Amino acid sequence: MSIHENYNHTLRASYIGYISQAIVNNFAPLLFLTFQKTYGISLDKITLLVTMNFAVQLLVDFLAAGFVDRIGYRKAIVLAHLLCAGGVAGLGILPELTADPYLGFLGAVLLYAAGGGLIEVMISPIVEACPTERKEAAMSLLHSFYCWGHVLVVVASTVFFRVAGIGNWRILAFIWALVPFFNCFYFARVPIRSMTGEDRGMSMRQLAGSGVFWLFVLLMVCSGASEQAMSQWASAFAESALQVGKTMGDLLGPCLFALLMGTSRAVYARFSRHMPLIPFMVGSGFLCIAGYLLAVWSKAPVMALMGCGLCGLSVGILWPGTFSLSCARIPRGGTAMAALLALGGDVGCSLGPTVVGLVSNTAGGSIRAGLLAAVVFPVLLLLCLSLAGKRGRKAEVIGEVV
Repeated sequence: MSIHENYNHTLRASYIGYISQAIVNNFAPLLFLTFQKTYGISLDKITLLVTMNFAVQLLVDFLAAGFVDRIGYRKAIVLAHLLCAGGVAGLGILPELTADPYLGFLGAVLLYAAGGGLIEVMISPIVEACPTERKEAAMSLLHSFYCWGHVLVVVASTVFFRVAGIGNWRILAFIWALVPFFNCFYFARVPIRSMTGEDRGMSMRQLAGSGVFWLFVLLMVCSGASEQAMSQWASAFAESALQVGKTMGDLLGPCLFALLMGTSRAVYARFSRHMPLIPFMVGSGFLCIAGYLLAVWSKAPVMALMGCGLCGLSVGILWPGTFSLSCARIPRGGTAMAALLALGGDVGCSLGPTVVGLVSNTAGGSIRAGLLAAVVFPVLLLLCLSLAGKRGRKAEVIGEVV
């Protein structure tokens, strides 16, 4: 069977696509304090970089619902990877070409955020459309590769900084840019199907009239916020609040977070037959609250870092689980639903870190205070899951608007 007919190649390209997404979201945060010290960029401006990353991703999510079906899945996913490659490489180039280095960083973020937004919209529908069994397991396994990519970014970057020095971070930016660059050629050749096959998916107007659809969107907001509020600030939290060195802080903060998040997704993919999705997500929500509170209130750095890791373990199923629930309940949702769910997720990914940054800045630079404020997101998530469970008992599958 040639590469053009083998959907295993499609899955592998999709896995690498999520590794590319992990590079986009998690490489720059390792350098936040370096940017601050080297270029004199304030904490609120660094917060704006995080906000702009996810804000652009959510804008692309919204626009993608209208143009992806017209240009086709293949062109869209190839373009996404090229934008990611240009943006990550741009981190090392654009700040040196602009009068204000911050504008250069902002330009690079805008580029790779646009690519990241398209990846987020496209990868899940591409895998959902592959002829595989146990869609929930396939989706959870797919999203675990975002976590393995996150671990790879943190560990490889940490080793690079120790060997070559933090001052050579621009070289590493060029190296990381090669991952999405080469994956665009892989996606140019693999077989790709539409999520709804020959049928036309539901329109945005139809989806907008579905109450349960908006519940899933809110679930995505809470999932993204619960995940990224800790993920984006774990490195800075370990360095500034816990007084842990950068190497250990990165390994025991964001790296442990990502490792445990990936583990939870892989475990669910393996044992999904024996784990009902909504109860598993409810348990994860309570565990997430416990992780945040442990990180914030523990005086011992080791216990606080364990709280960071516990958050990673708990949030693993939230994003892919919500997508799987929505596909099961709204099977004709199509590209528009995938784009709008990604939009909701990226709203959360922007909102969570932004809340942490703004509250921290207001509290005199206390990241603990910012993380405490972020507990609101898993609390809201539990309320949404309670409603989703009640709606599920009333109507298992939504073919049209409910």
